[in-house]
Amino acid sequence: MAVELKNGICWVGAVDWSIRDFHGYETPRGTSYNNYLIMDEQVTLVDTVKHSFVSDMVGNIERLVDPAKIKNVIVNHIENDHATSLGAVMRLAPDANVYITEKGKKGIARFFDISKWNINVVKTGDTLNIGGRNLVFLETPMLHWPDSMMTYIPEDKLLISQDGFGQHIASAERFDDEYIHAHSQAELDDAVADYYANILMPFGSIIKSKLAEVQKLGLDIEMIAPDHGVIWRKFPQKIVQDYLDMADGKADLSVAIIYDTMWRGTEMMTVPLTRGIIDEGVACRVVKLRANARSIAVKEFWKARGALIGTPTLNNLMFPTVASFLAYLRGLKPKNRIVGAFGSYGWGGGGVKNVYEELGKTAVEVYEPGIEAHYRPDPDDETKAYEYGRDFAKKVKEYHGQF
Repeated sequence: MAVELKNGICWVGAVDWSIRDFHGYETPRGTSYNNYLIMDEQVTLVDTVKHSFVSDMVGNIERLVDPAKIKNVIVNHIENDHATSLGAVMRLAPDANVYITEKGKKGIARFFDISKWNINVVKTGDTLNIGGRNLVFLETPMLHWPDSMMTYIPEDKLLISQDGFGQHIASAERFDDEYIHAHSQAELDDAVADYYANILMPFGSIIKSKLAEVQKLGLDIEMIAPDHGVIWRKFPQKIVQDYLDMADGKADLSVAIIYDTMWRGTEMMTVPLTRGIIDEGVACRVVKLRANARSIAVKEFWKARGALIGTPTLNNLMFPTVASFLAYLRGLKPKNRIVGAFGSYGWGGGGVKNVYEELGKTAVEVYEPGIEAHYRPDPDDETKAYEYGRDFAKKVKEYHGQF
């Protein structure tokens, strides 16, 4: 059902309770596809939903107004989960004006025949008067697609932020304070970190520059409505500050041990490593790759200042799940983290060396050398692993002090 955000502005989106894989990013909480209908002299729809939920969206709109009366359609982002219902909307309101960035226009032309659509290309600072309200457009290229923009409504102090400030959460609650009351602040914070780490990590510098642009434009924001997850009506300034902190590379003074194992040799090494880290006064979280989604491992990596990547050797290379994780991580362009490696081998080594080769292709601070055990750790190996953990934790504390 439609939910009112502000007088005459309603959420008309859909909740996807069952999705667990979002283009390779595991979503254990599901997600929502948020879009918004503005009831003014000119009825205006901001974004659409994933195509399989078009009937949910249309049903929500019909409870408020005849869809044929939609005068304007704002396309903040053309990714499939937001724009694949655009064709259905335009069939219901064929005379509607579409407002979109130049790159967005080029993109939707690959999905739809737009030759008969009334397309209006907008850029930062352009405005659209719809009666009692003015919509202000803000281009946000690479947050997180080239076409992306946000829409600000000064009369309502509302920023409709497309994928920015979102979370992959399916819930009965539409607003942040409702979600915190029904669940917890910690769970919402975790969803924010998970979303940022897996989607927006590469774009920290862009995020900072765009938030500075918002400040320069003097936008007074009382509510932030993203295209996924809860709407920020109680804590909009908190989520903005959280994004600034994450864009600056803020992390906990902790270590994430991310590993996989073949015959438990590498797994056994995690025990003395963890003990050494903790005895040095640094918190530690251990994540086994085949027991957790890759996106969870990335989230834990992002939250910690330091990480140790553990792998057995298979065919003189790292274990395939570790290789997959590092390939995924490399694309997210991590920085302001210190990372080392450990592992075990049988016939011959190579896995840990391979990890360091991959780490060298990123911007992280590399902690060398790594530590290895032959087949499985003996008492001497366990002592060495404990001391390695302590030494690494000392280095993490030193490195953390730079931020």
